[in-house]
Amino acid sequence: MSGDELSGAVRGGDGGGSDWWSHPDGPTGHGPGFGLPSGRPPRVAPPLPVAGPRRCRPARPALRLLVGALLVVLCAGLLGGGVGALVQGARQGGRITLHPVPGASAHQGSDSTAEVVQAALPGVVYLRVSYGSDQVTGTGIVLDGKGDILTNNHVVAPLGKPGRVTVAFNSGQQHAASLVGRDVASDLAVIRVEGVLGLRPIALGSAVGLRVGDPVLAIGAPFGLRATVTSGIVSSLDRPVTMGGGSGPGLSYLDALQTDAAINPGNSGGPLLDSAGEVVGVNTAIHSADPNASDPYGTGQEAGSVGIGFAIPIDQAMRVATQLIDHARVSRTVLGVVLDLGYQGGGQVLRTTPAAAGLRAGDVLTQVDGTPVSSADDLIALIRGRAPGALVDLTVQRGGVGLNVELRLHAATGTAASGAA
Repeated sequence: MSGDELSGAVRGGDGGGSDWWSHPDGPTGHGPGFGLPSGRPPRVAPPLPVAGPRRCRPARPALRLLVGALLVVLCAGLLGGGVGALVQGARQGGRITLHPVPGASAHQGSDSTAEVVQAALPGVVYLRVSYGSDQVTGTGIVLDGKGDILTNNHVVAPLGKPGRVTVAFNSGQQHAASLVGRDVASDLAVIRVEGVLGLRPIALGSAVGLRVGDPVLAIGAPFGLRATVTSGIVSSLDRPVTMGGGSGPGLSYLDALQTDAAINPGNSGGPLLDSAGEVVGVNTAIHSADPNASDPYGTGQEAGSVGIGFAIPIDQAMRVATQLIDHARVSRTVLGVVLDLGYQGGGQVLRTTPAAAGLRAGDVLTQVDGTPVSSADDLIALIRGRAPGALVDLTVQRGGVGLNVELRLHAATGTAASGAA
C-alpha cells in the first residue's frame, strides 16, 4: 500500500462499499420490526384443511410474478448503474462544491502558528498522478477561484510526459484536473480543476526581502501524508540548484531558497510560507545524502529530508505561472552569452551576443549581484531566477584583472542552446 493509499485508508476512502454496517444492528441485526411483541403468546397456526384432489390451475399468476421480479431487478440495475455513472462523473470532472474545513479561518494577523496554518490549509491541495501502472503524489497551491493550481513539472510529468492528475482537497473531496502548461527549465506547471465551487486561493507573498534566519513553514503530503506541516528557517538565499540529471534541455535551473524545514517526496509543489502565512516559495527539491547520487537534488521516493530543502521563490514561480496560464509557454531570462560548461571557478564566456555588450569571450564571471558563481550551471540558475529587464551587477575576471559590468537581462524563447545564459 502506497503512502497515498494509506492516507486514504485512514480517512476511510470515498465510502464506496463501506456503509453496509452503518445500520445500528449491524449486518446480522433485524431491527425492532422483526421481534416478537412482548407480553403476547405466540399464535399457533390453525390446522391445515384436508386436501382433496387438487385442481390444476393455469400458471399465469406465477408467470406474472416472475416477470414482475425480472422487471424490478432490471430497473434496479439501471438505476444503480445510473447513480454509479453520476458519481463516477463527479469524480472525473463533474461539478462539486467544497465543504468548509473545520477549524479553518481567515488569518487575522495573529502571530499564532496554528492560525497561520489553519488559514493556509484550504489553499493547499494534494495530487495523485497516474502514469501507466504507477502513481506519484505531490502537492499544489490554489492560485485563484477559477481552479488554477501551481505545482512542479516533475509532479505532473514524472517520466517526462504528463500523467493523469487527480486533486484531493482538504475536505477529502477529489476532482480530476487538466494540464494548463508546464515548463521543464523552471520545473513548474499549472493544472486546472473545472466545476469546483468554494475554492479558496492561498495568500501569495514575495521572497524579496527574506533574510537568512526568517521562520518558514512547509505544507504538503510527504509520502502521501496529506496536510503535513513542518517548520524551519530560511537557511540560505540565491542558492543555485541544477536538477534533473544529465544535461541539455531536460535540466531545471533554480535560483532557490534553502530551508531546513523538512521536505520529503510528496511535498513537491507545495507552499513554503513566511510567518504571516503568505507563500514565499514552491517546495521543489531536497539534497540527497547519497554522495553517489546521479541527481543530488533528487525527487525520488527513496530520498528523504536531511535538513536541506529548496524552494523556487514565488516571484519567479508566478512569472512562469502567469505565462503558462496566458500563453501555455514560457520565456526564459538570459544574459546573452554562451558559457563553457566544463569550466570550474566561475562562468567562462565562450561567445557573446549584442545583448551582452561589455562582455568578451574569455571573461570569467565570478559573482552576480554579490552572489558567488562557481560554474556555468550556477550562473545560468542565478540569471534565470531574475526577471527580464532587470539590471545585474557582474563581477568579472578579464586577463587577471577584476572589473564590474552592469548589464540588463533579456527574455528568450525556444529551446536553449547548450551553455546559453
